[in-house]
Parts: sequence; structure tokens; C-alpha cells
Amino acid sequence: MIKKIDSTLGHWMLLLMLSLIWGSSFILIKKGLEAFNFEQVATLRIFIAFIFLAVLGRKFYLNIPIKKLWPLILTGFIGNGIPPFLFSKAQTYLDSGIVGIFNVLTPLFTIFIGILFYNLKIKMVNYLGIAFGIVGTVYLLLPQTEQLNDKTLYYSLIVILGTICYGWSANIIKANLEELDAIQIATISYTFIGPWAGIYLLNSDFLEILQSHPKALSSIGYIAILAIMGSALSVIAFNKLIKMTGPLFATSCTYMIPIVAIIWGISDKEIITAQHIIGFIIIISGVYLVNKRS
Repeated sequence: MIKKIDSTLGHWMLLLMLSLIWGSSFILIKKGLEAFNFEQVATLRIFIAFIFLAVLGRKFYLNIPIKKLWPLILTGFIGNGIPPFLFSKAQTYLDSGIVGIFNVLTPLFTIFIGILFYNLKIKMVNYLGIAFGIVGTVYLLLPQTEQLNDKTLYYSLIVILGTICYGWSANIIKANLEELDAIQIATISYTFIGPWAGIYLLNSDFLEILQSHPKALSSIGYIAILAIMGSALSVIAFNKLIKMTGPLFATSCTYMIPIVAIIWGISDKEIITAQHIIGFIIIISGVYLVNKRS
């Protein structure tokens, strides 16, 4: 089974799965924000994922790699702890589809951070793929963006900071945690952030909202799906993909996230245009070039 996954077809299947899950996460965040504030959506997501992983990967608590604690802590906070707050905050103002589209910047920051700090080597054709991905995303973004203002810029920068966190975390995993099991990385890294998320929830008005808000239960349901599928299980798959292929290929799933976001828009009765189709083709071309090895 492992050999089937660790193959070219298996790598692309994992990439597609991550694109579908993470591309759908923004609509789930939007549903969670119907009842809770952005801090509660983020901490609920982290805490539920922590509980799920603590059960799934409980055996790894018996043999914690002490020498790897520092990169595990960094991965926990940078890759799994900070981004949920940034993306939830951004969606209090920006449309979920637009936030999803901005994720295409993750491979770009993965490359920059990898070159600057982790001796990442890539070919010129990979840079061309990055350029295609960004151009395609901008092309998709233009017809959906209203007049630019300071508030739009501010919340857009919050999303971009989240993509920087993802790019940094991917490099940490590849450089320092490659020999660890993917479930082990996810379980232990969430242990450093999960309890704090639970403490925050208990000290907020979470329980009051749960008892009084008519959409509280449905919002928790959406956040639970987001936590288990979009955080816990997808982080395991992402860690595995980084170890098998490297951070550049793994983070290129973010090129397909905008496409999933558009599909969600269509399901929400948004109109698909020729510009969306052209953007789709440009992004797919970028995915191919960014992963071309010769």
C-alpha cells in the first residue's frame, strides 16, 4: 500500500485530495463564523483536531523524539497554530473564494524561504511555473474584486501572512522532520497548541453562544469537519507528501485550491465565465511547470 502511495500517481492523488479538502475549508470557515467570532472558529478548529490526533496517534506519546522538539514546536505554531487565526480573521471581511484564491502564493513563499534558509535547489522552469500560477490566480481574482481600499489591502495581507506560515512550515518539515512518521509529526506538533486552544475556549463566551445562538450547533458541525478533514487528516497527508516529494510539490496543491473555491461558488449560484476557464488553464499549466524536473 505504501509503495502505491509513494509513486508518481500516488503523489498526484494525494495532491488532488489536499486541493479538494483545503479548497473546501474556506466555505466551512464561513459557516463557522455564522455563530462564533474568528478566534473561536480558529481555536475550535485547533482543539478538535488536537483531540482527534491525540486519539489517533496516542502511541507516539510513549516515544517523543526529544532532539526534534524544537522543529516540532515550530511546526505546531507556525504551520498549524497561526494560520487558522489569520484565515478566519480575513474571512470576517473578504469573500471565502477570494481567500482561497490567495493560497496560490504558498509555493512562492516556500521557494523564497527554502532558497534563503534551507538551500533549496530548483530549476528555471520551476520559476516559470510559479509565475504562471500567480498570473492565473490574478486573472481569476480580477473579476471578483471590488474597488481596492485600505481595508481590502489589510485583510489581503493577513491572508498572505498565512501563506508565508505554510511555506515556512513545509520547509521545516522537509529539513528537520523527514525521518519521523507523518502522523507522529501531526500528533506531537498539535500537542503544543491544542491545550491552549481549549483554555481559550473555556475562558471566552463560547458556552453562552452555544446555548443561545440558533446556528451554534450547525456551526460547530462545520468546524468539526474542518478540524478533522481540513486540519488533522490533511496535515498528515501533507506531511507525508512533503517527505515523499519535497515542499515545492506538496505546496503546489495551493494552485488548485482556487479552482475548488470557484466550484463552490458555482454551487452557490455564482456565474462561471470564460475568464474563469482561462484562469483554470493557466493555473494547471503552472502546476505542471513548477513540478517539472527536466
